[in-house]
Amino acid sequence: MFFILPSFTILLIYVLAAVLPAVYLMRYIYNMDTYEKEPADLLISLVFMGVLAALASIVLEMAGQFLLSLTKISSSSPVYTIITAFLVVAVVEEGMKFLFLYLRSWRDPNFNYRFDGIVYSAFVSLGFAAFENIKYVFGYGLSVAFPRAILAIPGHLGFAVVFGFFYGRAKLAEDMGRPGKKAANLIAGYLAAVCLHGFYDSCAMIGNVLSTVLFVAFVIFMYFFVFRLVRKEAGTDAPI
Repeated sequence: MFFILPSFTILLIYVLAAVLPAVYLMRYIYNMDTYEKEPADLLISLVFMGVLAALASIVLEMAGQFLLSLTKISSSSPVYTIITAFLVVAVVEEGMKFLFLYLRSWRDPNFNYRFDGIVYSAFVSLGFAAFENIKYVFGYGLSVAFPRAILAIPGHLGFAVVFGFFYGRAKLAEDMGRPGKKAANLIAGYLAAVCLHGFYDSCAMIGNVLSTVLFVAFVIFMYFFVFRLVRKEAGTDAPI
């Protein structure tokens, strides 16, 4: 018992350090949904969809890295890093989030307000981020918990909010009988999320002075833009 209790305490500290930042942001998004709160069972299922998206992404990213290794591009070159960031990581991760989000939420009768698109997208993405963060914290220790809490997890939220902006509009377009506009919004949302995610990862992975400056500037901009967008969309929400 003497050995079990400290081990359990340490395990709990690691899990909480990894998960709490995502839970905090989920609560923030939930509280911003002022017109009609989403049911708890739906939101919990969306978090687990995010975990499934993360697991699927691990397999697909391994396949993508293998295919990229077959090319003649040097793995130490910035081109290789940028291709990895955009075409392997961003395309796969945002694609899996999109897939599992769509499968769980598109036909759900609770999807009846435009802001729901942001709520659902955020919960899937933060479920993804929480699972990913557990891997990093257990793999590299508590030293990575704080930087990931202020950078990586809000980053996933930022990509999700931008996608959710278009996702809600796509649902509204379908309700209005405009399939072309629905498709355009879904494609625009996915591409926007991929571009943001790819740029974020490229700057973080290259790691030179210029990329670091761009990374910091991008994160600051995304903080202001995303939280302003959330407030604006919540305040002008409309039924579907």
